[in-house]
Amino acid sequence: MKIAIKNIDGKNSGELEVKFALIENGKGTQAVHDAVVAYQAAQRSGTACTKTVGDVQGSNKKPWKQKGTGRARAGSFRSPLWAGGGVVFGPKPRDFSKKVSKKTRALALRKALSERLKAGDVVVIDDLKLSSAKTKEFIGVISKLELKGTTLVVSSGIDKNLTLASRNVEDVTLATSDSLNTYDVLRPDKLLFTKSAFEKIEARLAD
Repeated sequence: MKIAIKNIDGKNSGELEVKFALIENGKGTQAVHDAVVAYQAAQRSGTACTKTVGDVQGSNKKPWKQKGTGRARAGSFRSPLWAGGGVVFGPKPRDFSKKVSKKTRALALRKALSERLKAGDVVVIDDLKLSSAKTKEFIGVISKLELKGTTLVVSSGIDKNLTLASRNVEDVTLATSDSLNTYDVLRPDKLLFTKSAFEKIEARLAD
């Protein structure tokens, strides 16, 4: 499969041959699911914490005698039925992360990227070097490339001007070829790769 390479003015400046084999059938669907679930699970902090009966402040003394008061029987100030009492089966700090093998992650990324390539949602630009950190210049590039909706810009490395120029642009996020994952590929409407970033992704998928 070949992709047109555009320059910073939005005009074609050549073609790029995709070096990794695209997945044409249903293979990899489960891998994509597993990778996305694992990514979202890893975003959870797992710090929610409640106090059980053994944690809350209060005495173990029986509030009043069992019979003769006319009140309902009670055995502890720390009962879950009481205000300020313990919580039953409440959340405790935990690790939500899930393990996914390196092979499964690679398959998921290749499957996701294959689908986006076949759908025509991938745009490759020869270079994305901005002369300044001005947001106006970055918006001009996006406009010339006719990128509408949410866009993920993937560069080969961290670029200070690109980071500063794009941080206030709505619906635009940045990623590097090393950090790109399956969830990143699936989420936006369009994917904008620099030529060097796309070649690095190909190298990752070739391993």
